[in-house]
Amino acid sequence: QVQLVESGGGLVQAGGSLRLSCAASGRTSSNYMGWFRQAPGTEREFVAVIRWSGGSTNYADSVKGRFTISNDNAKNTVYLQMNSLKIEDTAVYFCAAGRGGPWSLTSGYTYWGQGTQVTVSS
Repeated sequence: QVQLVESGGGLVQAGGSLRLSCAASGRTSSNYMGWFRQAPGTEREFVAVIRWSGGSTNYADSVKGRFTISNDNAKNTVYLQMNSLKIEDTAVYFCAAGRGGPWSLTSGYTYWGQGTQVTVSS
């Protein structure tokens, strides 16, 4: 049984940093891992993706230069380092595992974590 478990969310002031983790267990057969976020009343949106092989990454324009996705293959864990956080980054953050694409859309992912809340205050 595949499980993705996120951790690391919390409350932080604007300009601060948080690091999210996503631990994967079970056989995901995934080629890439992504982070998405969803604020109240909005659709889930793409944040970042990393490929297990080679480690190439892509980011949403809204987080480029502030967020960094990385992985530890030995631990089957993906991280999202979030710096210079803004109030508009407030959302529930989800990690997901996918294989065939499209990696920027929720339809490109098969497995999802339960989400972790990130709240950025002024």
